[in-house]
Amino acid sequence: MPFTEDDIPQIDLEELENAANLIEDDLPEELSILPVRNTVLFPGIIMPITVGREKSLRLIKKAYKDEAYIGVVSQKNLGEDEPQKSDLHFIGTLAKIVKKIVMPDGNTTIIVQGKQRFELHELTQEEPFLIGKVNYLTDLSLDDSKSTKKNDGRKKEALIESIKEAAFKILHLSSDIPPEAQIALENIESPNFLINFLSANTNVEVKEKQKLLELPKVMDRAVQLLKIMHREIQLLELKSDIKEKTNSDLDQQQKEYFLRQQIKTLQDEIGDENDKDINKLHIRAAEKEWSDETKEFFLKEVERFSRMNPAAPDYSISLSYLEFMLDLPWQFTTKDLLDLNNAKKVLDKEHYGLEKIKQRILEYLAVLKLKNSLDSPILCLYGPPGVGKTSLGKSIAKALGRKYMRISLGGMHDESEIRGHRRTYIGAMPGKIMQNIKKAGSSNPVFVLDEIDKVSSDFRGDPSSALLEVLDPEQNDTFVDNYLETEYDLSKVLFIATANSLDTIQPALRDRMEIIQVSGYTIEEKIEIAKRHLIAKQRKNHGLQAKDITFTAETLRFVVEGYTRESGVRSLERQVASLCRNVAKSVAMEEDYQKKITPKEVERILGKPSFDKELFEENETVGVATGLAWTQYGGEILSIEASLSKGKGRITLSGRLGDVMKESVSAALSYLKANAEEWNIDHQLFDQYDLHVHVPAGAVPKDGPSAGITMLTAMVSAYSRRRVKNQLAMTGEITLHGKVLPVGGIKEKILAAGRAGITEIVMSKRNQKDIEEIEEHYIKGMKFHFVERAGEVLKLALVKEQDKTARPLEIQDVKQKNKSDKSTQKIRVIPSNPSKGKSGSVGV
Repeated sequence: MPFTEDDIPQIDLEELENAANLIEDDLPEELSILPVRNTVLFPGIIMPITVGREKSLRLIKKAYKDEAYIGVVSQKNLGEDEPQKSDLHFIGTLAKIVKKIVMPDGNTTIIVQGKQRFELHELTQEEPFLIGKVNYLTDLSLDDSKSTKKNDGRKKEALIESIKEAAFKILHLSSDIPPEAQIALENIESPNFLINFLSANTNVEVKEKQKLLELPKVMDRAVQLLKIMHREIQLLELKSDIKEKTNSDLDQQQKEYFLRQQIKTLQDEIGDENDKDINKLHIRAAEKEWSDETKEFFLKEVERFSRMNPAAPDYSISLSYLEFMLDLPWQFTTKDLLDLNNAKKVLDKEHYGLEKIKQRILEYLAVLKLKNSLDSPILCLYGPPGVGKTSLGKSIAKALGRKYMRISLGGMHDESEIRGHRRTYIGAMPGKIMQNIKKAGSSNPVFVLDEIDKVSSDFRGDPSSALLEVLDPEQNDTFVDNYLETEYDLSKVLFIATANSLDTIQPALRDRMEIIQVSGYTIEEKIEIAKRHLIAKQRKNHGLQAKDITFTAETLRFVVEGYTRESGVRSLERQVASLCRNVAKSVAMEEDYQKKITPKEVERILGKPSFDKELFEENETVGVATGLAWTQYGGEILSIEASLSKGKGRITLSGRLGDVMKESVSAALSYLKANAEEWNIDHQLFDQYDLHVHVPAGAVPKDGPSAGITMLTAMVSAYSRRRVKNQLAMTGEITLHGKVLPVGGIKEKILAAGRAGITEIVMSKRNQKDIEEIEEHYIKGMKFHFVERAGEVLKLALVKEQDKTARPLEIQDVKQKNKSDKSTQKIRVIPSNPSKGKSGSVGV
């Protein structure tokens, strides 16, 4: 509700001019203090004040009733509801409450008249309202002040005249000031009141008004007021010029455009918005810890930015860039937790097994603790899916007390996603490395580069090549993002890459990383992981309590062996989740159900087992041998079959074999022919019987050298009619002279053999070192034969007697055959539909 004329008391100007001329002896030593916000009261001035705080209302009630003086003091801290002395300015104004008005909305407004300045020494009371001890300040009139110089009087007269002229000019330039103000100004005779009147009504911030009030000499106050008024005149003249410039093009349809043009021109001339942004940038830059080169680069960019028009398109782009530079942590790092025992507890708690990786992390921590500084290693964890490579990175961050960041590189094909875009492009952004460093807020996070083996490339560049600089400890301390355009130190970042296979990683990139293999889990390890982690996690995810569902070790083994066939535990977790969902449904519907999950209950919920516990097939016939293979998903056993049929010595291969496996068949057959007598094999069999070599699972592509001795064993078994021993598998490459060469993927193959129930394994003697590195519990119950020659393999693998159930091979008399009937031995490969990708291929 606005004030009416009746609300505001009518006071003669002469009374106002005499308001400050009080006798100091008549005033109290202590005053009730009224803190005010966003306003300053000057002596002799009448102004309304709205009061809302409880203490202030109590003060007004008592002072108005007693007709007592109050002290009006401006607050420094506007947000403080219970101000103390430190929250108040030390100079205030003595005032008298002229009138109190209670508004319809319940707020109280008082009309006060300023009397005299005072200095607040201390607050002597805080309840029920503030009371303070004050010292009154007397302002001598400019007319009464003594001067020792003759021309001082003229100076004072000139100053007062200048102030009046400036005031009249402001009235002339300002269209929103009523004409009555000029009449009032002409009738003011007291220089002191004139200065106070103009100080109270000038268009400046409260801080400047308070500075005017605090000036001890009226002369100084007058000089400062004149400066403020001249500044106001310049602003009003500029506004008038802007109006004149735009009036020439103004019409009725251009009013909206005029307003925008007026604001734009004002910003061009004053540069207020730009200055505000620049000041903020300088304040934030002063708090940053960065190198001299970076600081110099930043200041040059700020200088260039300061010359920009705020309305220009590049203005916001440059501002975003400078703010991004300030948002980066630069030399700020989080403090590492160097408690090795605690780190070991964290790693052991969150991950079962993986001892080699844990040992590497603890070694890193130990060196960091002893040396207090260490270049972060670049680790690459590779292994089948679901074995905990990615989650291990999060555990490492927790153990170190560092921030954790992760980006997925799978399918990434644009180099700019790593190195960023140049700022000249529209919509340019930093690369994912720098974006995540900014998000982490520190320069030493644990940074997981997930699926580094699945990076692709196209015409936009090769992200793998961009990663060469990121992952090189000798170069990444001066990494330059295209967007940032200055060096950034990544040497403190602990990069951890994950991959399923090393074959698709660029050799130069692979050379920069410390490769750590994360092998698949045994059945016992999967059961233990389910007990420690998976069951509790799925209970929580499905809103179940421990009492609602329980698993026995027998049940978990049944689920692992019958419903999963992988190296990791993702499929196992899905099966546990299915069981928990079924129980959650029963709990929600308040049905009776069996809380203890048994194998029978598992079959009811999940259906019949998808896999047989025993994958190894008994060698009931000749010509069948078991090999070991491995894929990016883990190890597998591979059955290789060789069959003979009457013919002319042709060779047929089937089972989607790759070129390397085809060559292994040729090498094995050549060795067999050269050493046939050693195994009592008649050479005529090679001409009179066709050989067919088949590897089951014909839809899956297979390739690799390690099936050489398995191929040879299957062929010798077929030609000699001697079966291969049961529960025996083999892996190794063969040469034409019968040497057995080492192969890779030994641990995965051993795990696959263990799952299949194989107890004997034949491999190259040069693979013995790989077995020695495998933990004891992986190879418990297995017998290993380390060989150097193919003959040793055959002696170990074949039974001594011929299989009586196998059909004997008949040899036709060579003399009865015509020489022209002899045909050249050829290899025939049964064609099959080529696979579009290698994702499901088996490496042997």
